[in-house]
Amino acid sequence: MRMLTRSDANFAAELDELLNVSAEDTSAVEHTVADIIADVRRRGDAAVLEYTSRFDRLDFRDAARLRITPEQLAHHAAQTAPAVREALEAAAARIRSYHERQAAPSWQYSEPDGTVLGQQITPLDSVGIYVPGGKASYPSSVLMNAIPAKVAGVKRIVMTVPTPDGVINDVVITAALVAGVDEIYTVGGAQAVAALAYGTDTIRPVDKITGPGNIFVATAKKQVFGKVGIDMIAGPSEICVVADAATNPDWLAMDLFSQAEHDEDAQSILISDSQALLDAVTASIERLLPEMERADIIRKSLAARGGMILCTDIDEAIEVVNMIAPEHLELCVDQPERLLTSIRHAGAIFMGRYTPEALGDYCAGPNHVLPTSGTARFSSPLGVYDFQKRSSIINFSAEGAATQGRVASVLARAEGLTAHARSAEYRVEGDAGGQTGQRQ
Repeated sequence: MRMLTRSDANFAAELDELLNVSAEDTSAVEHTVADIIADVRRRGDAAVLEYTSRFDRLDFRDAARLRITPEQLAHHAAQTAPAVREALEAAAARIRSYHERQAAPSWQYSEPDGTVLGQQITPLDSVGIYVPGGKASYPSSVLMNAIPAKVAGVKRIVMTVPTPDGVINDVVITAALVAGVDEIYTVGGAQAVAALAYGTDTIRPVDKITGPGNIFVATAKKQVFGKVGIDMIAGPSEICVVADAATNPDWLAMDLFSQAEHDEDAQSILISDSQALLDAVTASIERLLPEMERADIIRKSLAARGGMILCTDIDEAIEVVNMIAPEHLELCVDQPERLLTSIRHAGAIFMGRYTPEALGDYCAGPNHVLPTSGTARFSSPLGVYDFQKRSSIINFSAEGAATQGRVASVLARAEGLTAHARSAEYRVEGDAGGQTGQRQ
């Protein structure tokens, strides 16, 4: 792991170098994805079947077979260990309880002249959830994407999940049932995103697409944005831990591992005001790493993107946190509440030594779909609000229209928009004839 010191003159440049992911030439991916999307738009089910055969080695002549039947769902759910099913249900209950508190009601207020203004909040009609398949199967992501949509009132939740060689993950299916997903299709990659965005004879289009995926999925989401909404373009997972000398170094090493084991591009950063602690964590990493099942991935991640930063005090550490704007932030210190108001940029904040980020991934309750790559500066966690629309309500009384019509008229004429001005002026002049469209 790279060692940095906040007081060094070149610290800002070194931090930027640590945070930056090497830019890849994605032009080939973008062209491939664009071709797939265009093909799915043109040929629909036939294209989806062809790509499913090519990439997942799953051959269906009838596109209807892409949809997992109720009988198949019941079969796969029955294969899930009871303890896993219970854990999914327990996590779902906490996620649902948290997100129910995010649901905002419609509202209105009346002005003295009788004018009514407000906002009507309604759910999206349909949502598509992309779930990775193969080596990366995350039933927890099914819960985190589907439950907020359900709480928001979305009536149709569609899940696509690739099933290479026809292998269906039992726990992912069980999670979908627990979360209340309505339709599940064994389709992955850019072709799944295209089908969700533009529709085929078998897969009806949706209004928004959420969920993680590889570079082809992320690129496809970016390219269909505008036709549908998307959640975000997520980068590699990341964790930033602020710790004082009283924290157990083994705990900190494992917290760093918890992100590094995702993939080689994941980032783990430890910030402290204690050089002795940083040294102790380094020793813990060397001792504990051989025990990890994904030791090779962790080792590569920490070597390429891991970092330890020494600060003069914890308050200075928080300044560095705001420079990083991390996806996950752990505050392994005494009285973490004291620091909370100083934190301006973080996707999720884990308070105290007994709150590891791993709990947030599964069962804390708040959403684990979070802004990455510094986008916590302007983005928020996935939530109920992402599955709702807001419509302004404007209902002027005659008196209000006369008053505000004069304001609108002046501004419209200043912009050279005469029809706007006269439309408002008619209401200023309003009489009984104005109610029927007859002017005397």
